[in-house]
Amino acid sequence: MTGVPASAGGSSGAQGAAAGPVPGGGGTGGAPGAEGDPGTSGTGGVSGGPGASGAGEVSGVPGGPGVSGGGEGSGVAAASGAARASGGSGAGGVSAGTGGSGGSGSAGTARGGKIAAAAVNQASVWNVANLLTMLRLLLVPGFVALMLADGGYDPAWRSLAWAAFAIAMITDLFDGHLARTYNLVTDFGKIADPIADKAIMGAALICLSGLGDLPWWVTAVILGRELGITLLRFLVIRYGVIPASRGGKLKTLTQGVAVGMYVLALTGWLATLRFWVMAVAVVLTVVTGLDYVRQAIVLRRRGIAERRAALEESQG
Repeated sequence: MTGVPASAGGSSGAQGAAAGPVPGGGGTGGAPGAEGDPGTSGTGGVSGGPGASGAGEVSGVPGGPGVSGGGEGSGVAAASGAARASGGSGAGGVSAGTGGSGGSGSAGTARGGKIAAAAVNQASVWNVANLLTMLRLLLVPGFVALMLADGGYDPAWRSLAWAAFAIAMITDLFDGHLARTYNLVTDFGKIADPIADKAIMGAALICLSGLGDLPWWVTAVILGRELGITLLRFLVIRYGVIPASRGGKLKTLTQGVAVGMYVLALTGWLATLRFWVMAVAVVLTVVTGLDYVRQAIVLRRRGIAERRAALEESQG
């Protein structure tokens, strides 16, 4: 951008000389501008020389394009070049620089946000809900060791085994609730939570049957139902999700109470009571299992019908 001719060349030089304590003659302190146009201001030599920059006199920074603009007050512009970064078009230069910085800052902020989000997603695996699930998984081998200690019939060891089983069942009630309430649901939790549930229950049932405290057919019915329903959920997940029913939650609670009573070395009427509690648990296990099968069939039929309708609509 070429300089605008000064309205009064001599006065321009005079104004440049009185602009401030800027040493030197016109443009002698500053380096030549990289793309500056020849200065056109008049006498006084304040802005003389090819592309001489006032900014150069103040900070030694080479002037930008068109830094030696003319016009009245070109000397003042030179003296205040540190603030404007160039003579006649200093404001534009600063604006452009600011714009460039803004764009770079925005891009950096976006990249930083993505990196931070990725870090949060990775760290979220260690939330409190998943830690409770991990605790249940770690309790399984400890429970088995306590259950089988000293032949498996010592009341003291059985009481400790019951404590481990109770902790596992209580944490099962809280981890899912915490994950849903505080948005702590993760892929790890979706996979590990049902595994931990089946592991602690399966370990207790197998130990009880192995010790002769519980018939094997009860263990087979409960574990067969749990594994079968889990497999069924995966088979129909393409059509939708089978929600947990109230009957299923009641079944889980009853199973936990019944197995816990069998883990303890109970005698007398408590031993009779645990038999009936286990009978209720077995009935709920079978009934809710059949209900899940029914829901899976309905869900699959509905999904197939919706797909056929969508296909016919697209073809028609």
